[in-house]
Amino acid sequence: MRVVFIGTGEIGVPVLRWLLDSGEHELVGVVTQPDKPVGREQRIQAPPIKAALGDRNLPVLQPERIKRPEAIEGIRTLAPDVIVVMAYGQILPRAVLDIPSTACLNLHASLLPKHRGAAPIQAAILAGDAQTGITVMYMDEGLDTGDVLLERSIPITANETGGSLHDRLAEISPGALGQALHLLGAGDAPRIPQNAAEATYAPKLEREHGLIDWAEPAEAIERKIRAFDPWPGSYTLVRDDTGRERKLKIYRAVVESSAAGAEGIRIPALGGTLVLLDVQLEGKKRMSAAEFVRGHPWAAQPSLSTTG
Repeated sequence: MRVVFIGTGEIGVPVLRWLLDSGEHELVGVVTQPDKPVGREQRIQAPPIKAALGDRNLPVLQPERIKRPEAIEGIRTLAPDVIVVMAYGQILPRAVLDIPSTACLNLHASLLPKHRGAAPIQAAILAGDAQTGITVMYMDEGLDTGDVLLERSIPITANETGGSLHDRLAEISPGALGQALHLLGAGDAPRIPQNAAEATYAPKLEREHGLIDWAEPAEAIERKIRAFDPWPGSYTLVRDDTGRERKLKIYRAVVESSAAGAEGIRIPALGGTLVLLDVQLEGKKRMSAAEFVRGHPWAAQPSLSTTG
């Protein structure tokens, strides 16, 4: 089948590479976000999907808005049988959904209808879910509301971070898509409506969402620290020995009961004590909490700020 891939984020790179090397399907074009300035020096950088193409000679469309007529016409000229979407970052209009002759499929990083939206990987860890996965769904104009074609599930481990789960889901995505395309080609692809009553939502995360509320349960805070590693990151506001408020990033922590005797910074929370293990004070390097306390004795009993 002729396939157009639409995506931007790193999680879609394994799917793109699988399509590039597929002997059964022909990748006829790619749609991704425009190149953007990145970092302090604001150097122009291609999105991960475009960078992964290397020197492959394929049409690459990078519209500012995919709903613009010229973008829609550009996709239509590629004459796809199937459009495959993963982590694109824009909502596709009906005019694009109607282009492929067979189906427009989305690979979503949760077991729908749980965790619809932009941040399903972090949401699954935050919720304490035992498993998550990749859902291949038929796209409609709603937010991850289309019928399910198939799902592939994986367990969420006790030490799972947002980064590690992202990578594991990326790894299973090509297999999920391969099976979905096989079923479509054979005319055996199911359409399973989602149960809207069971839907939950995972809105886009911003950096400020990483601020820890110490009134929350200790186990929920520990899950948040793992879920938000590496993005958007978790932090608390502390006052140093001069009374200055500073941001303390938290990379790793455990609940006291699961790490008796662990060396770190102990902070009481609802239902338990959290032991911070890896931290970074703004303007400083990342280090173990034990090392940090040795250089900053006031941090052994931190004065936490409640402001955001």
